[in-house]
Formats: sequence, structure tokens, C-alpha cells
Amino acid sequence: MRLNHLFLLVVLALPIASLTAQAADKKAVPAGVEPLPEALPPPGVVEANPADEPEITIVKKGETTVEEYRVHGELYMQKITPSTGKPYYLMKQDQEGGWSRFDGPAAPLVIPKWVIFRF
Repeated sequence: MRLNHLFLLVVLALPIASLTAQAADKKAVPAGVEPLPEALPPPGVVEANPADEPEITIVKKGETTVEEYRVHGELYMQKITPSTGKPYYLMKQDQEGGWSRFDGPAAPLVIPKWVIFRF
């Protein structure tokens, strides 16, 4: 019985599908319409400069591990992993040597101090 219903449904659906396909073929393009130009190719890949990658130095001080992150030879961040407890970060705030501790999900307050020129 169920097979008969399925067969009947398929037989009734075929003419409807062919009518919609014929209607789609008969759609005319309005006068004065121009096709869109071809899309531009994607921009090329910019090669990364290895000098811009941070240099990481790992120093073992007793039971504590200190990872020092440097860019262009300048120390900007340290990750301290003590033997007990959670690791935390020390981030450089300014050129005078101000450091702030970062150990949670909220980022520390950082005042923007952009480098305009480097000599």
C-alpha cells in the first residue's frame, strides 16, 4: 500500500517538474541589460618577513621557566612558568621599562604608544 502511494506521488510530480523547467527556459532577458564584468582575481599573497617574527628565548631559573619574546632585538613580553601555580605574562608598557602583569582572561589596560620612526 505504501509503495503504491509513493509511485502515485512520483507520477504526479513529474509533469509539474517539467512545466517549471519549461517556464524557466521561456524567461526572456529584458532589453538593455548587460552582463556583469568578470570578477577581479584575488590579491597576491604577501610574503612574511622573517625579521618581523618574534624570537623566543627559554631560560630556566631554578624551578621557574622564563620565555622571553623579542622583536628586532627588543624584549617586549615574558612568560613566567613557576614550578607551582599558574603561568603568567609580563608585558612591556613603555620604553622606560614599565612592565605589567597579565594572568587572567581580561587584557591589561594598555595606553597606545605607537612608534612613528625607528632610527
